This record gives sequence, structure tokens and C-alpha cells, in this order.
Amino acid sequence: MKDEIIRNLQQCVGKDYLLTAPEELACYSFDGTGQIYMPDAVALPDSTKQVASLLKLANRYGFPVIPRGAGSGMTGGALPVHGGLVIVFTRMNRIIEIDPDNMIAVVEPGVITGELQNELKKFQLMYPPDPASLKFCSLGGNAAECAGGPSAVKYGVTRDYIIGLEVVLPDGRIMQTGVRTEKGVVGYDLTHLFIGSEGTLALFTRLILRLLPLPEEKTTFLLSFKSLAQATGLVSKIMAAGLLPSTLEYMDKTAVHVVRNKLTSPPADSTQALLLIEFDGSRQEVTHLSKKFTAFVQQNSSCSLRQAADAQESEELWLARRSISPATLSLRPHKISEDVVVPRSKIPDLVAFTENLAAKLNLIILTFGHAGDGNIHVNIMVDKTDKEEYARGLQAKKRLFPFVISLGGTLSGEHGIGTTKAKFLPLEISPTALSVMQGLKQFFDPGNILNPGKIFPPSRS
Repeated sequence: MKDEIIRNLQQCVGKDYLLTAPEELACYSFDGTGQIYMPDAVALPDSTKQVASLLKLANRYGFPVIPRGAGSGMTGGALPVHGGLVIVFTRMNRIIEIDPDNMIAVVEPGVITGELQNELKKFQLMYPPDPASLKFCSLGGNAAECAGGPSAVKYGVTRDYIIGLEVVLPDGRIMQTGVRTEKGVVGYDLTHLFIGSEGTLALFTRLILRLLPLPEEKTTFLLSFKSLAQATGLVSKIMAAGLLPSTLEYMDKTAVHVVRNKLTSPPADSTQALLLIEFDGSRQEVTHLSKKFTAFVQQNSSCSLRQAADAQESEELWLARRSISPATLSLRPHKISEDVVVPRSKIPDLVAFTENLAAKLNLIILTFGHAGDGNIHVNIMVDKTDKEEYARGLQAKKRLFPFVISLGGTLSGEHGIGTTKAKFLPLEISPTALSVMQGLKQFFDPGNILNPGKIFPPSRS
């Protein structure tokens, strides 16, 4: 990057907040995928005005701009694959407003998801989206990827709770979208166009969030199965019985194995799968659902049923569940992490397929995730230094995606497309739909300034 551009960038954010030293750039060269791409510079703005000035410079000089929250994404969305300027939103981390009367919050994109949730408890309010990385992921990154989490089965995902935005367009113009009200149908729904666009259309500088009352009570159940098929088959039966849990999580035996040390009372060695289920609501509702659920399980399954005695035991169970993803690296030093979604009734087919795939390709493949909405995380464990094994891992991914589509599923439920799934997009998106999406990108960002190399399949030209 030319000295002239560096000087202009420094004028936008100040010398202390424009990073160019190699050791500083290295801190922003990777994300949850483990891939590394060095940026040319890193800016840490603290206002919408500064973000706008950075984008105006990018348009003048034609360098790429890559937005970054906490860098916890799993598909390469925050990677500077073509170099350029990484804009990091950690300084824009203010909770601007909490309005208990109208149950909305206004926040900047660098606010940590878990910190907002803790602050809202003071008002007896909740922001439901709860990705596993909530203790360090940011709301701007959640919005860019349309993050989900265990509670999505009852409460939905990020897009269901963002009702308005302030964004900076690629040419530096600042725009407000959406409303602060429960209803609003004036004009096109630009807010939800931007949610999940992975930083390719605009940069978020402010988010207006819809909130809900904090549930009065919740209770947690752990179901242990000696049969994997029985565990996955019970999921759709639970939902069909009208038992709507706030979370319904699934773990196979390998996922259970890697987090056993997180549990003071680990399941028996013969356990093939676990279901972690939670109900919330008023005390009366939770008591009623707990009794109804216990009776249902006893009639429909021979599993072992355990109800958490208190909040501490419940938190222990959840700690184990949230620890699975990082704990898998005890099996192999690297992983190919996918978050496919299938209809709930097809979860047994998906899990059986992954088991057969692991046996055929001599790989460790574990499955876990949000069974209540069919969003299953498939982790293909590999050692990238073993070229043969890594090649088999990539082959497993290549076989997984068409099978998911054949079940009526989708390639991603919450991780997005980024770079790691871009070439597989045509499996799901028709040529016409892909052309429309690329046309939208061209309209908003004719210079291809924002996050180039993401979402769309690489050009064959």
C-alpha cells in the first residue's frame, strides 16, 4: 500500500489506530478457519464518520476493504484474501440505548453478544440469538453471518431480531434502514437484505435490536442413548408432539468423548449419543412441560433421562456443549467444520451418511449441533500436514454437500459461505438466482471494494 494511502488512512482514524507493522497485521490475518492472509493495513475506527471516510478513500484508490468483528467466523468471511484494509470494529462497542418500555436496544457492531445479554438481564429482558461463541463474538459479525445458536429452535436467528440498521455504503454514503417499531412495511426491506450479506454490500455501524421478556423459569434435561439412530429419530417426534423446547441439542459419541472432563457425572461408556433439551417460560409453563416431556420420553424411548437439579448443574451441561468445537482439536490438529441443515426428519439419514463416509474414507467425523431446527455441525477431523488424510477430508466435504441437498437441506445454517463454501454455491442456488445476487453486488458495490472473494464462486476466466 502506497505511503500516500497510509497517510490518508492515518488522517481518518489517527496514527495510533492505523496498524501497518507486520506483527500487528498478523493479528488480523486469520479467523476461525485457521487460514492466513496478510492485510496491507488495519484500521480501528470509533465512529460512523470515520468508517465513511475510510470507504471514500477505498473508492478513490481502489483497494479492498474487509470488515472484521471478533474474527470467530468459520468460513473465511473476515479474511483479507486480496490484501487491502481490514476495518476492525472493536472500538465501536457501545450499547447506545436500552428502551425497556418498547423492548428495543440500539448498539454498535463491536458489542460482544454475551455482554449485551448480561446487561439486558438488569431490565428482565433478553436478546435470544446465542451462538456458541457468544462470550467473544460481536453483534456486527453475528449480523453479517446471520448467526443462530441453540435457542433458534424456539426463538429464531439474528435476522429475526434486527429491525433497523445504520450502514455505510461502499462509496461512503451513510444510510438508515428499518424501524424502531414492531411493524413497518414502507418500501423495500433493505434491513434484511444486508443481514447475512457477509460484509459484501455495506458495513454496519449501528443496529436496532428487538428484545423479549426474560423467561421466568427454565429447566434442562440430558437424555443418554445407547443407540445413535434412536437419539436422532426422537428429535422430530419431540417436535411433532407439540413439545416446543427453547433448545434441543444433539451430540454423537465422539463429541461426548471430547468433553467428558467438563462433566462431574459423565455419561456411561456405552453412550452413543446425547440430547440436551431445555424448556423456558413461566414457572407454571415449565412445570407443565417438564411433566409432559418426562412422560413422553418414558413412552417413546428407552434412554436414560436426567434433569438438572439447579442452575449450576444446567450451566455445567451447557459448558460441555459449548466446549465441543474447540475440544475436537484434541482428536486431530485441524478440522473441516461444516454447519449443514436438513429437515428434522432427515437427521438420522444425515448422521448415518456421515458414519458411513468416515468408515469409507478412514476419517474421524463427528456430528453435533442444533437438532431442534435440523442444523447439524459436521466436523471432519484431519492433520493438514498429512497430505493424504487432508485430501480425504476434502473428499468427504465434497460428498457431504450433494447428499445434504438431496435431503432437501441447505449448505449452511449459521456460518455463512465466505471462501470455504463459495465453489459449492451452485449446488443450491440456481443460475438465475445467482445472477440476481451478483447483480445486487454490482449495484451496491460496482468497484468490488467490499470483501471481495466472498460468497460467489471463483471466476473461471
